Amino acid sequence: MSKLQMVKKKNKLLAIIIRNDYDCVGVDFLTPDEYSQQIAYMHHPMGKVIDAHVHNLVHRNVVLTQEVLFVKKGKLRIDFYDDYQDYLESYTLAEGDVILLTSGGHGFKVLEEVEMIEVKQGPYSGDADKIRFAGIEDEYVILKDSE
Repeated sequence: MSKLQMVKKKNKLLAIIIRNDYDCVGVDFLTPDEYSQQIAYMHHPMGKVIDAHVHNLVHRNVVLTQEVLFVKKGKLRIDFYDDYQDYLESYTLAEGDVILLTSGGHGFKVLEEVEMIEVKQGPYSGDADKIRFAGIEDEYVILKDSE
């Protein structure tokens, strides 16, 4: 299984999965500049100094919610859908994995008790934030990978 997986439908990126064993030296930005959520993997040696800084006020136009999930514990299946709610495929996420959901639809099934952290643009707007629909039944799941 690849340590960095790009989940695509044709040329459209649905998600980036960063597996727990992914590694690089220095800083590796994994997302294109135009994404409203940016992910970088950082690996620095002891003693490295990252300059103290504050962030400038920069107005950004966010039109699509992108979310990042950090799996702290457990295992879950993520089911991917296109923009028309048609099922595409599924992947398994495990402890230490991180995923950026960039487009399309998604649903989850918890396979082992899970603890995770979600980061996305706010504030959360409740039902105005998403359209819920019936997901794939277990017998029709196409699992693209496993642990």
